[in-house]
Amino acid sequence: MTDTPAPPAPSFRSDMTVELIKHSAADTDVLWAARVSTSGEQSLEELSKDPERSKGLINYLMRDRHGSPFEHNSMTFFISAPLFVFREFHRHRVGWSYNEESGRYRRLQPVFYVPDESRKLVQQGRPGKYEFVEGTPEQHKLTAQAMEQSYRQAYETYQELLTAGVAREVARAVLPVGLYSSMYATCNARSLMHFLGLRTQHENAKVPSFPQREIEMVGELMEEQWAKLMPLTYAAFNSNGRVAP
Repeated sequence: MTDTPAPPAPSFRSDMTVELIKHSAADTDVLWAARVSTSGEQSLEELSKDPERSKGLINYLMRDRHGSPFEHNSMTFFISAPLFVFREFHRHRVGWSYNEESGRYRRLQPVFYVPDESRKLVQQGRPGKYEFVEGTPEQHKLTAQAMEQSYRQAYETYQELLTAGVAREVARAVLPVGLYSSMYATCNARSLMHFLGLRTQHENAKVPSFPQREIEMVGELMEEQWAKLMPLTYAAFNSNGRVAP
């Protein structure tokens, strides 16, 4: 008789995972795509040239919002974050492709989100003009304890349903949105810039944004890796108000 392995114990985390899995993305991609309109097949020469010599063209394209040259590249990220982050993420549809872990086809692992002490807890003001301020030590302690208790109970119920033979796609309904999921997300620089313009706060932003902190954490990690791939494009994005072209 084979022993049934014991169910894993719930674990809790506050960080996000973003890994660049593969990419075909460089500043030269913007240049040959832009120059084909005036140079035709001679635009292929951009592949062997230093893009630094044409950073003015990249800045012009960004400033005057000629966006299509920024689409001829690709980046695929592996992301691990709570379900509520992915529900916001998937609102970004143009220029994005997603494949996410499925609770229909696998037993979901008990990894849950609990904010650390850097997370501002208290919302002040009316919708559209609110801000978040620091929580008290008591509020942070209560939040962590209440979340962990709720998560443990939810996952215990999930296990109970699975043990009783209930299908995974039904049993998963008891799990909260603080559960971590994983996905691959593929985008181009233009779609990523649009995402960053909405999902991060930045001193250079021409249009203010008020993202939820957890999706902003994901955006910051993606931005950090993209900046290394396309430094001239990234610089132009920042100097022109962080508005996607």
